[in-house]
Amino acid sequence: MTDTPDPDLVERLDRLLPQTQCGQCGFDGCRPYAEAMARGEADIDRCPPGGNAGARALAKALGVPAKPYDRSRGQHKPGEVAFIIEDECIGCTKCIQACPVDAIVGGPKHMHTVIDDLCTGCELCVPACPVDCILMVSDQQRGANGST
Repeated sequence: MTDTPDPDLVERLDRLLPQTQCGQCGFDGCRPYAEAMARGEADIDRCPPGGNAGARALAKALGVPAKPYDRSRGQHKPGEVAFIIEDECIGCTKCIQACPVDAIVGGPKHMHTVIDDLCTGCELCVPACPVDCILMVSDQQRGANGST
């Protein structure tokens, strides 16, 4: 193990990660997880959003044997984003504070909305909402809800 990981390897690993910044891997985001893998301090199986395909890609980049992602860390749910039921939103801003990628906009005491193109599907906003007006929806559901 080295204290300073190879910056090129960190960059390659970070680009392979889904950039959800969800923390399910046990790190504060995708970049810190990539740095830990490059230092040999974290295994390739810690990213549920990346799923088995992500774990395989990380294994290939590191030259280690592939293995499935650790399902105890969460479910692999590709293609989901947050959707706020705007009629039920009370404007508390707790979802905005919870979003690691600033994909939710709105002001205090006004309804909020999700910028689909920025949302990574990390689900951190869902438990933060005190009125349960945030749903995780798939690409097909987004089209049906008219939120795209």
